Amino acid sequence: MRYVSLIGGLAASLLLVSAAQANESMEVEMHKVSAEGVGESIGTIKLDDAEHGLLLTPDLSDLETGVHGFHVHENPSCEAQENDSGHMTAALYAGGHYDPEETETHEGPYGKGHLGDLPVLTVNDDGVADLPVLAPRLSVKDIQGRSIMIHEGGDNYSDDPKALGGGGSRVACGIVETSDDSDDDDSE
Repeated sequence: MRYVSLIGGLAASLLLVSAAQANESMEVEMHKVSAEGVGESIGTIKLDDAEHGLLLTPDLSDLETGVHGFHVHENPSCEAQENDSGHMTAALYAGGHYDPEETETHEGPYGKGHLGDLPVLTVNDDGVADLPVLAPRLSVKDIQGRSIMIHEGGDNYSDDPKALGGGGSRVACGIVETSDDSDDDDSE
């Protein structure tokens, strides 16, 4: 009887581990960014795989009130870089929006454009962003080894009248680390 209980306990533990791996979760620390480089932390964004996509739960402060463009960028860097005009630009090393299908279009989180297009980030009158958003076409694994960017100003999810939704400068950035077990998945 003792062995049956032990085996049942081991089986339950294995099921929980499998469920945790299937529903990955991680936290990304976000920092203010400027042409001078990476600045102070403004909080975190929790990433969770959910039934209908990637759930991003911000716990951020010290941001401008209103809506902000919110995207996954292709490179895991928040460092400033010189742009084509020779000016240092905040978090330019992060590259462009994550677009593995090379759609070169900005259609928002429910469109068929950049996979990096996230729902807008809403900041309340106290400068706090804590409303979760859902990115239906992404998972935690998809964005590991990339960066998350908050832009000054909103996002209309279109390339018209301005490219990339009309969002402004990059104001905050965080690097989505690669989990230790992601290399193991490649061998399957």
